[in-house]
Amino acid sequence: MTALLRTHRTDPAPFLLLAPAVLVMLSVVALPLVFSLWTSLTPYRLTRPETIGAFIGLRNYIRLFSDGAFWAAFGRTLLFLVIALNVEFLLGLGIALLINRITWGQRTLRTVMMFPMMFSPILVGFQFKFLFNDHIGIVNNALQSLGLIDFAIPWLVDGRLAMFSIIFAEVWMSTSVFAILLLAGLFAMPRDPIEAAKVDGCNPWQVFRHITLPFLMPFVYIAMTIRSLDVARAYDIVKVMTDGGPAGRTELLWTLIARTGYENARMGQANAMAYVSTVLSVLFTWYFARKLIAARRTMGGAE
Repeated sequence: MTALLRTHRTDPAPFLLLAPAVLVMLSVVALPLVFSLWTSLTPYRLTRPETIGAFIGLRNYIRLFSDGAFWAAFGRTLLFLVIALNVEFLLGLGIALLINRITWGQRTLRTVMMFPMMFSPILVGFQFKFLFNDHIGIVNNALQSLGLIDFAIPWLVDGRLAMFSIIFAEVWMSTSVFAILLLAGLFAMPRDPIEAAKVDGCNPWQVFRHITLPFLMPFVYIAMTIRSLDVARAYDIVKVMTDGGPAGRTELLWTLIARTGYENARMGQANAMAYVSTVLSVLFTWYFARKLIAARRTMGGAE
């Protein structure tokens, strides 16, 4: 047995089989990360390739503390993240509860529910850019036809309305992520506690508040983790719908990073911003992971 284990340990076949995957991961993940980290410590400009070798330490990161545009984009990204996640959660929970009560055509509804998340963010951006267009947009035309407004609303020109339009498009595209995960939680939920609560005289709200919702919280935090990573990296929809305008009112972190790196050619500063944004994503993931662990412990204690 010992000889067999020794032979198995020295067998190079597993390492040879894993080598292509390791090489691919190094080439497409590790090397770009190392390169971007290095350039964030240099004054690298795309128009001056020789600057990639000039090491300046943490100067790019220190500059961010006094960069008003960066912190404004940072605040808008946090606001965008909080509003989008909470609205998607509430709508997804409502959709999941409604579909769970339907007995006929449920499979069809589950399939239709997945359609928005199948669209490319760029396609969704163009779709809602047309819908919210000042002059030919369907939204303004519908409101004017119903007599609700007398003038075209500048959805993508006014700063607050533009941010609302972007959040609306993001919520439309991604609410189904919450709905699908919460519906899976409802399917997995045992019926005995609910029946016992009804026998004890609990009304529907009490059953939902004290039984259904606590059981669904692990699924909620899983969806929050997935969506926080996506929303924190929001770029496509904002780029297509407003390009960060008007006057930077919808500029989020990743549109600012792209503008700094490619339009202004300050790639070193842009990579420093990108690493700060990555830290933001990691913090949100860590927060929701802790919430998930706590919710699972609560469920385990209840059981």
